[in-house]
Amino acid sequence: MKNLKNFAELGLEPKVLQAITELGFEEATPIQAQSIPIAMSGRDMIGQAQTGTGKTAAFGIPLINKISKDTDKIVALIMTPTRELAIQVAEEIGKLTRFKGIGSLPIYGGQDIGRQIRALKKKPQIIIGTPGRLLDHINRKTIRLDDVETVILDEADEMLDMGFMEDIQTILKLVPEERQTMLFSATMPPNIQKLAQQFLKNPEHVSVIPKQVSAPLIDQAYIEVPERQKFEALSRLIDMESPELAIVFGRTKRRVDELAEALQKRGYSADGLHGDLSQNQRDTVMRKFRDGSIDVLVATDVAARGLDVSGVTHVVNFDLPQDPESYVHRIGRTGRAGKEGTAWTFVTPREMDHLHLIERVTRHRIPRKPLPTLAEAIEGKQRVTAERLLETVEKGELNEYKGLAIQLLEQYDSVQLLSAALKMLTGEKKDSDIQLTPEDPIRVKRRHSGKPDLRSGRKPSGGYRGGSSGSRSGGGYNRDRGDGRGGYSKSYSGRGDSYRGDRKPRTSSSEGRRTTKREDSYEK
Repeated sequence: MKNLKNFAELGLEPKVLQAITELGFEEATPIQAQSIPIAMSGRDMIGQAQTGTGKTAAFGIPLINKISKDTDKIVALIMTPTRELAIQVAEEIGKLTRFKGIGSLPIYGGQDIGRQIRALKKKPQIIIGTPGRLLDHINRKTIRLDDVETVILDEADEMLDMGFMEDIQTILKLVPEERQTMLFSATMPPNIQKLAQQFLKNPEHVSVIPKQVSAPLIDQAYIEVPERQKFEALSRLIDMESPELAIVFGRTKRRVDELAEALQKRGYSADGLHGDLSQNQRDTVMRKFRDGSIDVLVATDVAARGLDVSGVTHVVNFDLPQDPESYVHRIGRTGRAGKEGTAWTFVTPREMDHLHLIERVTRHRIPRKPLPTLAEAIEGKQRVTAERLLETVEKGELNEYKGLAIQLLEQYDSVQLLSAALKMLTGEKKDSDIQLTPEDPIRVKRRHSGKPDLRSGRKPSGGYRGGSSGSRSGGGYNRDRGDGRGGYSKSYSGRGDSYRGDRKPRTSSSEGRRTTKREDSYEK
């Protein structure tokens, strides 16, 4: 059924079809078209697809279709790498079960475990959780897996990157052997293949990975700008582009806090998101972003992983990410569900080699654009204000204002009046003095690789070694476990060139030693 277009072709229960219709799903995405028929047949499956391709519905629709609402046992288990993704998957599963009446529950660290135990007493049929918190419940005997019929591993490569291999193996050994197992992953490294061989039985393979890593619907550009001028560049860019919703990525927690506060001082509607916030604080920030109370979200990579907010029109890399994969993940927050998006990246002069590395890995040339001028910023704000004014005119319902308008026109010139209205509506930017703590540049240690440079055609110096020598901010790599068990991270410190682009540490005596910290080493 590779040419599946209409969900009605699948023979789904009417209540499941009703939920799909209510969600506005008109046509199956490629991963759904290939995965759903296999999943409904009961076979094990490996699905290779990037985030944002409709994976949740690809496994959620057939899962919900086969579960009986009369059962009062846990019959399905979905494992995710982070609490944010667990919440996101639970929300979509909840929408799909709306009419069938099946219970689902997200289980993750950072939330009161007593609250989760009380919710478990309501007998949900589907559990969505992070491995660490799941194991906690299993050890407390508040979750039993004896009746699980379906297991789904979502973003399996991320889970293994974050050190969850042993936890996943422990959990899967507690699930009955007679089950259906589905594994979804953006990449298929050897450890994923090993996991699949161990726990999946003759799985069907489905792959919808595009040839080009970067999404074609995302308009990418970079601005070369000195560190000290970045904030002014961001302010002008926001004014010029007037994004509906924007995510601005910073490299460290300190950067996110300072940047969010600076934007607020300048009069922008912004807030920050990083790993030091409590779960309640994270939920509050995300709720404000989703409902439009704020239109600029400043975030670190760890905090933003797994976020799926519809309507994000712009992504700004205020700081370059440490590795090309993070760049792809960041810009993938926009241009989703077939909509166009825009991604801007700020690059300091000393980071140009690192930008070229990202271009080589993503196989996409990122065009350079000039720093927006003050005049362009002002013009952009005025344009948006004029559009708002015209929208108000088109809506009508202006009769109660016409009397005063006529009086004003008798006393003042119409152009002057309209200019004053535009000035008032546009708002004057608060002239606050902003001083951000500088971040060390990310550098590539140049080494001959034999591959041509995308820009010049010359052979580049190649090999990627992130970080400036001896710099904390340049030499670390880390993932937030998201399971509330104190965190797990990988950090390679010492010489700044100890971390390489393949995510594996160099362990020779001349390079860095491995250490463990609670949060990612960038989120200082």
